[in-house]
Amino acid sequence: MKNISEFQHKIDFLFTDIDDTLTDHGRLGPEAYQALWDLSNAGIFVVPVTGRPAGWCEMIARLWPVTAIIGENGGFYFRYHYQKMYRHFHYDEIIQMENRKKLEIIQSEILSSIPGTALASDQFCRMMDLAIDFCEDVPRLGDKEIQNIVQTFQRHGAQAKVSSIHVNGWFGDYDKVSMVLRFLEKEFNIKGHEALERCAFVGDSPNDEPMFAHFPHSFGVKNIEDFMAVIKKKPAYIAGHRGGLGFSQITQQILKKRN
Repeated sequence: MKNISEFQHKIDFLFTDIDDTLTDHGRLGPEAYQALWDLSNAGIFVVPVTGRPAGWCEMIARLWPVTAIIGENGGFYFRYHYQKMYRHFHYDEIIQMENRKKLEIIQSEILSSIPGTALASDQFCRMMDLAIDFCEDVPRLGDKEIQNIVQTFQRHGAQAKVSSIHVNGWFGDYDKVSMVLRFLEKEFNIKGHEALERCAFVGDSPNDEPMFAHFPHSFGVKNIEDFMAVIKKKPAYIAGHRGGLGFSQITQQILKKRN
């Protein structure tokens, strides 16, 4: 990974994770929030790409200085555009309901068989996935327990991704990358090589690996180093600071090239 000072490319779109990329210890600080405004004011389209739920995404799409938001690890995107909310889902309501029933079976198995696990506190406003908390509001579980959660999802035929706080599981062939590409094509008619040239991504954890692998202009905040042993596709550049301060540092370099 290169130091972010070596980044010399002009981009038009910045996709970014939220938890532990924009935030520090669960809070969005002034530096990261100002960085979002700075990017927006410079004409860069900012799109968070997160495992967080539909309920959070509704608020973020309306109130943050962002172009859209991709939520629940690629299950949908929401775009608040000219005072109207546009929602695009990977699956229709019927399939969502069928998948929810299967996820409830997995939920019961995980909570009853793996001590220390709990539902993520934001599970009540999720539409597409199941989030199991392993350190946000519970004492941190060990790597063995986290892997057991992942394997339980997989035994049932579900996908599972580990973030910095949750294990998220869902049914379907979508992920963060697939919905990012769908968003770019549907909303901006951008695809293929053009997307690789005009876009960048910032993340911090293993569930960001598909984005690191797809986009050559990718950044990690410094806390990505906590996961180096398990991440095969690493970001191209790394910030000198963790979380929101690292995101702010990355923003400054992007804007320097933009100007």
